[in-house]
Amino acid sequence: MTLSTTRAPRLHRAWWVAAVAFVAILGAAGFRATPGVLINPLQEEFGWSRGTISLAVSVNLVLYGLTAPFAAALMDRFGMRRVVSLALLLVAAGSGLTVLMTASWQLLLFWGVLVGLGTGSMALVFVATVTDRWFVRHRGLVTGVLTAAGATGQLIFLPVLAQLAEGPGWRVASLAVAASALAVVPFVWWLLRDHPSDVGLTALGAEPDAPPVAQQHANAALRAVTVLRSAARTRPFWFLAGGFAICGASTNGLVGTHFIPAAHDHGMAEPTAAGLLAVIGIFDIAGTVASGWLSDRMDPKVLLGVYYGLRGLSLMVLPSLFAATTEPSMLIFIVFYGLDWVATVPPTVALCRRVYGADGAVVFGWVFASHQVGAAIAAVGAGLARDHLGAYDLAWYGAGALCLLATGMSLAIGHARAR
Repeated sequence: MTLSTTRAPRLHRAWWVAAVAFVAILGAAGFRATPGVLINPLQEEFGWSRGTISLAVSVNLVLYGLTAPFAAALMDRFGMRRVVSLALLLVAAGSGLTVLMTASWQLLLFWGVLVGLGTGSMALVFVATVTDRWFVRHRGLVTGVLTAAGATGQLIFLPVLAQLAEGPGWRVASLAVAASALAVVPFVWWLLRDHPSDVGLTALGAEPDAPPVAQQHANAALRAVTVLRSAARTRPFWFLAGGFAICGASTNGLVGTHFIPAAHDHGMAEPTAAGLLAVIGIFDIAGTVASGWLSDRMDPKVLLGVYYGLRGLSLMVLPSLFAATTEPSMLIFIVFYGLDWVATVPPTVALCRRVYGADGAVVFGWVFASHQVGAAIAAVGAGLARDHLGAYDLAWYGAGALCLLATGMSLAIGHARAR
């Protein structure tokens, strides 16, 4: 009698894939958040206005979003491992080259274009792709955990980069980002696999005889555009895209980019303000993981409506909370906003999957693109408001009102019907 020497692994390979995805997404979030730390140092050294610097941030945000649906299609065509490895190399190149720049157009090229394309390829569509391919059981929870990696990246990078920018200088901070991106590449190449079938497995929680997901051989750009054309004929897409655009405007575009300089306007030291953003990251982890857990159990559109409504009310209170020191009222805002920061992602991914099926990841890529367009508009708009009005108040109130609008759009998703 011959005994088989093959044993089923105690830990499903899906968890290793999720772990390396967590590291890559963590880094991408930290790399993307860095310009918020560099606004004042760049303004002091080069004399560029906040509007000019914010334009580079806006280019970064737009490409971060617009790259996403094409990255999702490229992952279907060429595999996650190749796309994510190339993305990390782009981030390293863009961040490293900034130490050589002497003109604002170079900031647009390096931080705006190269880092925007790189981080966009590791954006939340990567989360949707990993969870769609590798998980059936715990899909919502893993979506929440991987989304929380963005908050963790902010938590790790922002305080460190703020200290580097204030001490050794912003060039050291940029080189630290480049080195960190390069350090992740070997782990992605070694541990990330594109499909469970590549290692003789099925997705976690899938039936043992479940057929493997067919690899897409169509032109990636054509597929991304075709999926957009189809989804754009349905009402749910516009509700999702509109709400997520407002989500981006009220998080990455406004708070993520301008909270530090706004706090500095009121006398707060930049490392202290960066620390507050890091605290948002701490509570965002809990809020996003909880949101993923809830998305497995509740109607996602109701969750979205609640998240946007509470966020809008909190933004309308924020202008009265700024001070030179960290007051208890500001800490309450930071904790609350942290819990709500990207809690919107798991229910949005769940709705894209529910409505659009196998195309859900690519559709979410386009919805995420709208998120970043909204973020870009808010980033440059808030910078211009500060340049012309001398304060950010109009930006905070406007974003709060838009979040209340997003509440209504989210609650209407369940009643929208495809045309």
